[in-house]
Amino acid sequence: MTILVTGGTGLVGERLLKRLVQAGIECRGLVRAGKQLPDGVEPIEGDILDPDSLTEAVRGVSAIVHLAAVFRTQDIDLIWKSNLEGTRCLIAAAKANAPGARFIMSSTTNIYNPDSPRPGREDDAADPQHAYPASKLAAEQLLRESGLNWSIQRFGFVYGDQDGHLEMLPKYVVQGKWHPAQKMSLIHHRDIATAMLLGLTGAMDGHVVNIVDEAPTSYYELIELLGETMEPSAEPVINPWHLHVDGALARRLGFVPTFATIYQAQREGAL
Repeated sequence: MTILVTGGTGLVGERLLKRLVQAGIECRGLVRAGKQLPDGVEPIEGDILDPDSLTEAVRGVSAIVHLAAVFRTQDIDLIWKSNLEGTRCLIAAAKANAPGARFIMSSTTNIYNPDSPRPGREDDAADPQHAYPASKLAAEQLLRESGLNWSIQRFGFVYGDQDGHLEMLPKYVVQGKWHPAQKMSLIHHRDIATAMLLGLTGAMDGHVVNIVDEAPTSYYELIELLGETMEPSAEPVINPWHLHVDGALARRLGFVPTFATIYQAQREGAL
């Protein structure tokens, strides 16, 4: 099996590629000039918006793992161009040059409406108001209508492997004035690999799947886990299910996270 991974120099992609190589999978990575991929990955120089480079990248692969995305920027046009048009270009390249390839796209649980009356489910209607989740939802729709053999994995809050993401949380909490009792669904990098390896077997074909661990955790608990403090509150939470999603479908399809909770990851020194 040869697979193409986009976004292989990002926080998720770099860690995923290392694990895929360790699993014995032949990996190819789309990479911009001057960027480095993990050892054991065949680099294909190009860009998600460059159709010619995508032709070479997808030729002969049995699967595509599409991680490339833009979100930490105020440039709204760049977010939409990269996330939607980039996906459109990759779909076109796959249809023309690797129509039988399995196409797995990463997405985000941020697409669910903040006022959801329950944990977000994959078939819930969603109307995200921010550019990143809105562009990812639009890209999901492109893939679902592509005619390719597709699956979509919506990740919870990604953490672990010393990626620095969890350590940024206190800043977000202060800026957003988040309620300490609000809970968020999480996923460790190691279990993104668990989910992707399962997806590569075909177990998730034709499904949109939330990829999260087994214990949504409050901001208060997460901040304390980092050794910092947060002002407690007994005020009601306005949107109690915001960023808390349902992982039941993933479990039915065979996904079992190796880190059931963030506390397990902490005990094993994997934060």
